[in-house]
Amino acid sequence: MAGTITPYDTAAGKRYRVRYRKPDKTQTDKRGFRTKRDAELFLASVTVSKATGQYVDPTAGRVTVAHLGPAWLAKKEGLKPSSFRPLDLAWRVYVLPKWGRVPVADVKASDVEAWITQLGAGKAPAERLGGRKNGKPLSASSVLRAVGILAGILDDAKRDGRIHSNPARGTENLPKKTGKAHRRYLTDAEVMRLAGAIADPTRSTLVVLLAYTGLRWSEAIGLRVRDLNMLRRRLHVRRPVVEIDGLFHEGEPKSWERRTVAFPAFLDHALAALCIGKGPDDTVFTDGANYLRQPHTSKSWFLTGLRAAGIERLTPHDLRHTAASLAVSAGANVKVLQRMLGHKSAAMTLDTYADLFDDDLDNVAALLDARATSAADVGKVWADLGFRAS
Repeated sequence: MAGTITPYDTAAGKRYRVRYRKPDKTQTDKRGFRTKRDAELFLASVTVSKATGQYVDPTAGRVTVAHLGPAWLAKKEGLKPSSFRPLDLAWRVYVLPKWGRVPVADVKASDVEAWITQLGAGKAPAERLGGRKNGKPLSASSVLRAVGILAGILDDAKRDGRIHSNPARGTENLPKKTGKAHRRYLTDAEVMRLAGAIADPTRSTLVVLLAYTGLRWSEAIGLRVRDLNMLRRRLHVRRPVVEIDGLFHEGEPKSWERRTVAFPAFLDHALAALCIGKGPDDTVFTDGANYLRQPHTSKSWFLTGLRAAGIERLTPHDLRHTAASLAVSAGANVKVLQRMLGHKSAAMTLDTYADLFDDDLDNVAALLDARATSAADVGKVWADLGFRAS
């Protein structure tokens, strides 16, 4: 027998109980059905799910998202601190307040989609300064991160047999990342004007280095004296340093980020001066006692220098884009630019900087035209076809 259905009386009236065996042969029951028909439908669904191997123990799905979340997050601790920190924050600030007390079996796709809309509108519950309140409207990237965390936790629940399917996968209203705004590429003259407007030699040299090598801020401030080959004019990117919550963390670059980058000869004397009196393991760019902190405030040395140089506002990371622009204008192809910037693939480089190669299309067309029109018979062929060569 697949199971039994028995009635019982409660203060609210007659209810029905379904007794059945789980796939492991242990007996269990589910109570509270208002009609015998509801009880029969439940028993039929259990019978079918056992026969198809899709049975999920109802009690297993009562585990909450808050219970499973820490284990999922612990699997991400091997990431770089700069990558793990946003996940940890999104979990605590957005996912936990909304879903923490919800059993994984009770998470519905429609509720997830409603939450996605709330996140984008700034109406989702959020944990701020010890008190729960609505957060601010989130960018597409932040929404995708929060939903990805919930989906990852529910993936674990599905794998462990707590739920049959993941309601956070396949949602229909996930936001799409918008295209990057038009980038501001500095010219050689603007880079030098900016460097000249920054009084401190260390910071001034760092600005020029970023603009001509394309190093990330974390890669540049992590450079040690032994990472500089002054004879061959090479920088060895081995150890990025990121700042998180006011503390500096030394990391390991991904395999494609570990690279050697050339620097121009006019940086020789400035870099050599920063290495005077230092040992091989000493940091090149420091404030005298520590790593250089990335400037963020309106009163920072970087923005002060921009204003003094008459250059519109940009960030230190924008100097990486300037480096790409200057390299392409000097003749660098996509593969060279990929190696210089430490991208995983040339496709990534081209997707990021496709606008820098627009002139190449014109150059190719002009070269093809010059080669074809120089052929002795091109005019005759065109004339025979009834066209006139330009």
